[in-house]
Amino acid sequence: MSPARTPPEKRRFWTWLWWRLFALVGGAVIVGATVGLWFFVPFWVIVAAVVSTRVPGRWRPLRLFWLLLLHLTLESLVLVSLLGLWMGSGFGLVIRRPFFQWCHYDVMHWYLRNLFRESMRVLRLRIVTEGPTPQAFPGDPLIVLSRHAGPGDSFTVVHALMDTYRREPRIVLKNTLMWEPTVGILMHRLPSRFVQPNPRPGHDLRSQIGMLARALDEDDVLLIFPEGGNFTAARRLRAITRLRDLGLEQMAARAEQWTHVLAPRPGGVVAALEAAPGVDVLLCAHTGLEHLRTAADIWRELPMDKTLTLRWWRVPRARIPSDPDGIADWLYAEWSRIDAWIASQPPSDSQPPRDSR
Repeated sequence: MSPARTPPEKRRFWTWLWWRLFALVGGAVIVGATVGLWFFVPFWVIVAAVVSTRVPGRWRPLRLFWLLLLHLTLESLVLVSLLGLWMGSGFGLVIRRPFFQWCHYDVMHWYLRNLFRESMRVLRLRIVTEGPTPQAFPGDPLIVLSRHAGPGDSFTVVHALMDTYRREPRIVLKNTLMWEPTVGILMHRLPSRFVQPNPRPGHDLRSQIGMLARALDEDDVLLIFPEGGNFTAARRLRAITRLRDLGLEQMAARAEQWTHVLAPRPGGVVAALEAAPGVDVLLCAHTGLEHLRTAADIWRELPMDKTLTLRWWRVPRARIPSDPDGIADWLYAEWSRIDAWIASQPPSDSQPPRDSR
């Protein structure tokens, strides 16, 4: 007789089951919607073009329709590829083998490369990279700590790591992202962890991140977003209040001085550093799209005519303390540097102000 499941184990089981069902239904809906959209694409193009002549901005509805069609098409092709890989791996029997892991990274790279190439053209975006990059240090595994500013920044950082620097990222993601069918299925098959910012009892966040950080090889990076969520003014205040409730007054006072970043959570960073001794850290700051948080923001800005700047700092492991308190103090010092860099950046518009059309 199998041992009785404890309540945390039961919750994990039901979460896994519901996710499986949701991914199956959600994936079928995405593919069906894509086929339907392509079947009537001439009609929708005409409608979007006509509406574009009656609203402010330069062809906003037509640009938005094309991005929607592109996104659904790429996701559908990825889902079909994932189904093929699952079948080819013996219906998942050997899907964790190195060859199939490489195939999944290749699918992920293809998706991001095509999404960014077309999105940058349609939205008129430009990406600029500053500072040392992972490309400058071939053969070195790295732990990447990035700020979290908006819905698209995590995709931007992952795209840079894969497309420009030829790295295979292991990613610590917010657990809500697993309910996006394509992201959920792909990340469940690759080295990654979906975590809760405030885990319930029985969810050992540090051990999960520690397992992910072990045995990084020469083309691996472990990507962590220590803030645990996108920056907003309300979240900034909640993070400061949380530190005070925990009796961490010094950390709260430091976080109050920042205006562009949230107070980072050191626990996951400590676990990663302890599990990967000798591995250097790469810090990533970025600015340019942090004010785009809702569909209304994106609509208002189309076409965007923006410059997205990525700034990297490499920190040798010898400069990072080894004890948890020292790591926390070091992390807060680096986040102060990131906040100062963001504050020093000019406006992100890369073009002169556009007219109302």
